[in-house]
Amino acid sequence: MENKKNELFEKMRPRKALILLALPTIASQMVILLYNLADTWFIGRTNDPYMMGASSLALTVYMFVVAIANVFGVGGGSLMVRLIGEKNTADAKKVSSYSVAMSIICTFVFSILLLIFVEPLLKLLGASDETLKYAKQYVMATTIIGGIPTVLSMCMPMLIRNTGYSTLAGLGVIIGNLINIGLDPLFMFMILPEGSEVLGAGIATMLSNLISAVYFVIVFIKLKDKTVLQLPRKIEKPAGDQLRSLFSVGVPAAVAIFLYDLVTILLNKLAADYGDIELAAMGIVLKLERIPIYIGLGICFGMVPLVAYNFGAKNRGRMDSFLKLTSVTVICLSAVTALLFWLFPNMFVSLFISDESTVSFGVDFLKGRCAALPLMLVGYIITNYLNAVNKGKISFLLALIRHLVIIIPIMLIMNTAMGLNGLVMSQIVADVINTAVACCIFAKVYKTVVRDI
Repeated sequence: MENKKNELFEKMRPRKALILLALPTIASQMVILLYNLADTWFIGRTNDPYMMGASSLALTVYMFVVAIANVFGVGGGSLMVRLIGEKNTADAKKVSSYSVAMSIICTFVFSILLLIFVEPLLKLLGASDETLKYAKQYVMATTIIGGIPTVLSMCMPMLIRNTGYSTLAGLGVIIGNLINIGLDPLFMFMILPEGSEVLGAGIATMLSNLISAVYFVIVFIKLKDKTVLQLPRKIEKPAGDQLRSLFSVGVPAAVAIFLYDLVTILLNKLAADYGDIELAAMGIVLKLERIPIYIGLGICFGMVPLVAYNFGAKNRGRMDSFLKLTSVTVICLSAVTALLFWLFPNMFVSLFISDESTVSFGVDFLKGRCAALPLMLVGYIITNYLNAVNKGKISFLLALIRHLVIIIPIMLIMNTAMGLNGLVMSQIVADVINTAVACCIFAKVYKTVVRDI
């Protein structure tokens, strides 16, 4: 079994290897997307823009937990597979165990703090009196009570995927999200009383994440003698340089999620200033944008272990092949999706809500933002490649430039100067500038990567 895994990393044709790792990941990403869209669709059946707006705000808080998963899933997974490439399996096992243990501890602390400060946090994010109670219900179920299973259901599949078992990782994600989709209508429209639809969606998410976490624990146990995957019996810290490597990749990955979240917070808050209907429309558009983003991320996630392993093994030729193949595939697919959004915006937005005002704003927002998608995904390709080759500090710098130096100032300026239309169009302006900057920085960093091999 392990000889086959080594062949996948070392000898298999790049296209076939990327397909084997990326397809299960894309499938799981698409099921996550299906869940997100189904969740929005079910809430949209209430025709209540306050519930729709609340779900968008609650998703922002949920992303903080995603950030914790990224610290140890991305950072730990990248370090683990580089150590495997170096044939250092003993330390790779230690990294696996440490990543799972610390993800649990950090999430527990975050959930306690969130329990204390949930109401002021939601108000800070832009919750009105009408949306606050619904957002609080969703956050309580998914992120406070269900925080630990949520993080495990995200962190553990990253570690599993990086050992080459992408299908098992993707299967767990798919199972969890399909269960979530099935439980949504059960809790939203049958078990709980009318007016509790957002709470029902939150409970469905919490239970499905719990089931996913149990599945991944079982997978870890089944693979412990075949791979470096290990459940923690105690907190055994990796060596100092390895720990620095883990956090130098994981923390920037988490901060990138936080900065993306910060931009979403600001975008929701500025949209909410125009009204709850505008906020609801923006929430729908942000979820529709996830279609090309999730497909692109699935391919990038498939690339990461392949590049990281060959970086550890010092095989530059295969690294270059995986980078080129990923770039062409992701950019082409995102461009096609953006074109479909531009041509048929009414069809896409109307899938989620029938309220005419919300649909009208959603159509305008989608057409104004869709052209930025291919450029946005160029940044994801660069970031994931840098994480794979242990250049987390550079990906952190790019995240700071993208969000704090470019996107947020442009968003504020265009919103002030042009109103709602400026807010919508700010994404394409920002991503044109960001892509040019990111590509220039990456070109210089790539030369150092080649030198280090």
